[in-house]
Amino acid sequence: MSVARRLPRQRFRALLGGSALLLLVVMALAPLAGSTQISLVQVWNDPLDWSNNPDAAIFFIARLPRVLLACLVGASLALAGATFQSLLRNPLATPYTLGVSAGAMLASFLAMRFLPVALFAEMTIPAAALAGALLTTAVVLGLATVRDDLPPTSLLLAGVTLNFSIGAVVLLLQYFSDYTETARMVRWMMGDLDAVTYRMLLLVLVGSLPGWIALLRGARSLNLLSLGAEEALAHGVDAPRVTRWSLLWAAWITGLAVAVAGPIGFVGIIVPHAVRRVGGADYRVILPTVAVAGGAFLVLCDTVARTVLAPVQLPIGVLTACIGGPFFLLLLLRRGSFSGE
Repeated sequence: MSVARRLPRQRFRALLGGSALLLLVVMALAPLAGSTQISLVQVWNDPLDWSNNPDAAIFFIARLPRVLLACLVGASLALAGATFQSLLRNPLATPYTLGVSAGAMLASFLAMRFLPVALFAEMTIPAAALAGALLTTAVVLGLATVRDDLPPTSLLLAGVTLNFSIGAVVLLLQYFSDYTETARMVRWMMGDLDAVTYRMLLLVLVGSLPGWIALLRGARSLNLLSLGAEEALAHGVDAPRVTRWSLLWAAWITGLAVAVAGPIGFVGIIVPHAVRRVGGADYRVILPTVAVAGGAFLVLCDTVARTVLAPVQLPIGVLTACIGGPFFLLLLLRRGSFSGE
């Protein structure tokens, strides 16, 4: 086996192993951190007796579901971010570039404003957000293919235009809402990992798995597409078809993440660029590593958000924005060195 063939495998093992170790460490420690101190020994003393074992109740009801959700959401946002950056040929692209977040936001706000929450219990807002995200993505793909065949520039312009248009409708909707509804909308926009059940976790996991598998299996195609459409076609890759389906799957997992956690920003920029900086431009290495590292990153951020000002909890989206803002500016200043192409 040549050195050229060994290096990607060695890099893959090193990066993925390091990311997996980090994920295991933060997931093991995160449920123990919080404003109320708990004992792991006491948690497992009688783990099912939540009425008489407050440590177990805090661990299994309040913290563990939140940690698991942070892992799932972080993995989806990071994986979608890496995919968007590759397909759109733009190192500053995010999972929300095509208006996924804006569509989810508008649909969620409409549900808050006009639908009774009890209609579908806790799934009313997530279901609306997912529908809005997918509908927006479909509109962007439709607009981009009216005259062209999915060029990155058309996709970006369609996404930006739709983002602005939906943003105006959202502001108008907030203007005509009362203070309670407006406060609820603003709170949703900040991102939230608090209100989660194990049933919701299972739905997110089952719903995200097909998207994760499809995007990971498409890593070789992304490598070929980075060389150009003609080179990809010479190797049997249908560039428009791969682009369309990759964007749809990336939008699907992003929509699920936004549906349950709100628009948590910058995860899809920070993690892919950090991994690409170390692992190079081979998407067979980048995509699986990014998914694991994204989960670890958001779990760590959520732990900090819960503890840094305890007992007050910071909105997770505010914390990731505080980290991601300077990082984004750094990317703008050093764009060439982060391109990964």
